[in-house]
Amino acid sequence: MEHILLIEDDDTIARGLVYSLEQEGWAVTWKPTLSQGKKALAEDRFDLLLADVGLPDGSGYDLCTAAKCRGVPVIFATARGDEGSVVLGLDLGADDYIVKPFRLRELASRIRAVLRRAAGEREQLAQLGDLTVDLQKAQVNRKGELIPLTALEYRLLLTFLAHPGQTLTRGQLLEGLWDVAGNFVNDNTLSVYIKRLRGKIESPQGPSILTVRGIGYRLEENGDAAK
Repeated sequence: MEHILLIEDDDTIARGLVYSLEQEGWAVTWKPTLSQGKKALAEDRFDLLLADVGLPDGSGYDLCTAAKCRGVPVIFATARGDEGSVVLGLDLGADDYIVKPFRLRELASRIRAVLRRAAGEREQLAQLGDLTVDLQKAQVNRKGELIPLTALEYRLLLTFLAHPGQTLTRGQLLEGLWDVAGNFVNDNTLSVYIKRLRGKIESPQGPSILTVRGIGYRLEENGDAAK
């Protein structure tokens, strides 16, 4: 069940939204202020943020960055329908924007659409501890910092990702690199690429490439076996 964080300072509107969204099958946490919303985002996991812009202690826009940093999609619900407010919200990274008064069926439809898009985007990301692999962009980063990998290093990482938790023989790894480098990668140079990839991706909070003696290698999120 998806969990929605609702930020709305009007009690009547909020209670109506909570009831309607729960009827649609979502779990809802309601907070009336900006500060309480920030606290909730820091302490719990949510699948979507639905936030009013005008709040007693600030702007709902201030929640957008905090939500997006946690991978939470954002919909702004507000009475401000002018073009400038819409553009500002979208520029900050909001996924959608709905103007009050709105029909509840329309809101539910927009929420479902945003949740579907977010689910599709998550399928393009592989998370290994503090390491994120963006399969769509063919990029690897740690806490937002790009880790430059060569084509062979990236393909080697993909080969491990395609076999989670499995020990791969050197032959299997070489097969995974074959169509990228042809005859340039052999059993001897594979060790070099393993060493280079380890140096770039391993960290105490990230993955480790473990040596399984006499067999090959295995990728784990946190490993402490002999290298």
